[in-house]
Amino acid sequence: MSSFPNSPRLLKCGIVVMEPDTGRVIRVISLQYNPDTLSRSFQVQAYEEGGDRSEVLRLKSSPVEIIRLEAEIDATDQLEFPKDNPNIVKNGIHGQLATLETMLYPSSEALQKNYEQAGRGVLEIVPMEAPLTLFIWSRHRAVPVRVTEFSVTEEAFDPSLNPIRARISLSLRVLSVHDLGFHHRGGSLFMSYLKNKETLAGLVGSGSLGTLGMESI
Repeated sequence: MSSFPNSPRLLKCGIVVMEPDTGRVIRVISLQYNPDTLSRSFQVQAYEEGGDRSEVLRLKSSPVEIIRLEAEIDATDQLEFPKDNPNIVKNGIHGQLATLETMLYPSSEALQKNYEQAGRGVLEIVPMEAPLTLFIWSRHRAVPVRVTEFSVTEEAFDPSLNPIRARISLSLRVLSVHDLGFHHRGGSLFMSYLKNKETLAGLVGSGSLGTLGMESI
């Protein structure tokens, strides 16, 4: 904790897991430490070169945005106060890792249900729908995402071989209305994200041609 009482409160980034139909929040996962860096890449969805010239400036959809980050989970501070953190003492950071890992799995309940339906001879089993996942990095970035890559490097263990320090790498693909549709809750959240971008861009004044050494085009 900062020794300066007037220091601004540092917000945490994290992930919100919610039901896509009702919007009920299932779980909020705040990262213990905010990553030092956040990288984003954009793949423009334009019509292929060499096609009709009338299409050359047209965009098919929003770009594919990929967010990549690394974060650290460390139980050292909690282990200094074992009476206040019995779960950490008993299990290390297994719980924190499990909350992230279970985002990648169908629930055990859904797997069991599909197995029972197959046993009853159901010909067509609907693929299991995952909860809606949001990545939040301040109020300006709250976007629906799909986890495309997740890796864990466990770096330290207690005497019972429970991990007590780990580094995680996440790759997240932003889901747009092209993926979800306008009527999906995630689609609405993406539109809010896009409109916020446009608002922020509008706050920056346009430069002049003179700054580029030109009087007219």
